Amino acid sequence: MPIEDLARSDVVTADPETSVAGLAATMDEEGVGSIVITSGDAPVGIVTDRDLTVRVLGEGVDPAGQTAEDVMTSDLCTVESNAGFYEASNLMAENGIRRLPVCEGDSLVGIITADDLNELLADEQQQFAEIIRAQRPEY
Repeated sequence: MPIEDLARSDVVTADPETSVAGLAATMDEEGVGSIVITSGDAPVGIVTDRDLTVRVLGEGVDPAGQTAEDVMTSDLCTVESNAGFYEASNLMAENGIRRLPVCEGDSLVGIITADDLNELLADEQQQFAEIIRAQRPEY
């Protein structure tokens, strides 16, 4: 199954100059745990709720002077929209990440998360259980 069938297309994004307070407020308003930082349509980094906790609060940095560029993960791992489920999950496992921006060339088109993949697996397990129940004799 291609990732483009699973990925969310409504990615929350911000510019590198966005304040840390602005990032936190946007995460709260949008109900997300990450914001992809973009330059035009191209993803250049990601900021997670954990980044804000560890890189700002944990280091005792004054958030008033911090921007997305200061706290983002810039060695961004992405996946092409036509990649498969296994390629995406392998990338996430190999890189120790829970959120994977989806691109077409250099342009951001979506995001896939560990929660999305887990939900897919749960749905597949449910389908498998229904097959077994349909073939099992009644007790």
